[in-house]
Amino acid sequence: MKFLHLGDIHLGKSVNEFSMLEDQAYILNQILDIAKEQSVDAILIAGDIYDKSVPSEGAVALFDSFLNQVSEAGISLIAISGNHDSDERLQYGSKLFEANHIYITGKYTGTVPQVTLEDDHGPVHFYMMPFVKASLVRHFYEEDDTSTYDAALRTVMAHMDVDEKERNVILAHQFVTGGDADPELAGSEKAVLNVGTIDKVHYSCFDAFDYVALGHIHSGQKIGRDTCRYSGSPLKYSLKEIHHVKSVPVVTLLEKGNVEIELIELKPRREMRKIQGPLLELISEKNVCDSDDYIYAVLTDETMQYDAMRRLHEVYPNTMKLDYANVDQHGAASDDMYDTENKSFQELMGDFYQLILGTEPTDEEWAILNDVAREAGVLE
Repeated sequence: MKFLHLGDIHLGKSVNEFSMLEDQAYILNQILDIAKEQSVDAILIAGDIYDKSVPSEGAVALFDSFLNQVSEAGISLIAISGNHDSDERLQYGSKLFEANHIYITGKYTGTVPQVTLEDDHGPVHFYMMPFVKASLVRHFYEEDDTSTYDAALRTVMAHMDVDEKERNVILAHQFVTGGDADPELAGSEKAVLNVGTIDKVHYSCFDAFDYVALGHIHSGQKIGRDTCRYSGSPLKYSLKEIHHVKSVPVVTLLEKGNVEIELIELKPRREMRKIQGPLLELISEKNVCDSDDYIYAVLTDETMQYDAMRRLHEVYPNTMKLDYANVDQHGAASDDMYDTENKSFQELMGDFYQLILGTEPTDEEWAILNDVAREAGVLE
């Protein structure tokens, strides 16, 4: 059994006000080509298919096109919702999709759905566990321990009928750790960056499974063991990811206990890169290359340059951000203060207070702000 593990696509996402929809269409076509070349039996999507719970028309159309192409290629697709997705919207039409071997679970209802595919070695059971909160598990299992995320997930596992003698795969969208070490963040995981809002689940929770296809963290990596893995996002969604290399795991399950994993590098339509130097040198014709890339420019001029961003855009139309390396801006609000894409709620409120009042919120003000944010769904 061979499958491709994908997650955190975030269709419809914008980075620094640049829509990523064209880049996402490009990378999905590339992923489909890899799936065909590798002759995979299935594509797994471990949540956060969309960037917003109410996705744009363009994002929905792109996913619809992808599903049709996967189905036409004779590849099964197994997907779950993530914390960015709307459970109900993703669940809509799922029964009809199954006729075309497309299996989508958007909402946890007290049980974890299962899809079984067959190969020469027998059945492989794929369990689809969408993003779940401890409070939701508590609703179904009031008598069980759901005091923490880890306890709640173990309660979910305890109520699953998993035959450990057979081959089992689970899709999950949670913050899973390797014990002492937390997963490496890419910088674009908004929910994780809200300090204190995401509890941890130990990877041993998934010991019954031959492969654990994780979503939620945008940096591809193994957690605890080689076969418990975040695929990572297929594109760079933060300037902090400039040096990351994106890939997709292609997993081959042979006989029970024999798992092979190959990471296949993805090549984006546009790279995201940093350029640094004096403005006139950066925009000089002899120094310009790959001008269509997404650019983070750091100017080393000793003084601020007139209309610098416009002049950069004339040469690098996809310049996302501009900083100065050597200029003291004498207390002016820095570009970083306006980089809201990758900041936690606490950082944003701290910046706002500094900008307007020149001070930090008091403990009493923090308590009010956090209460309001939880009520609005910004914090959990």
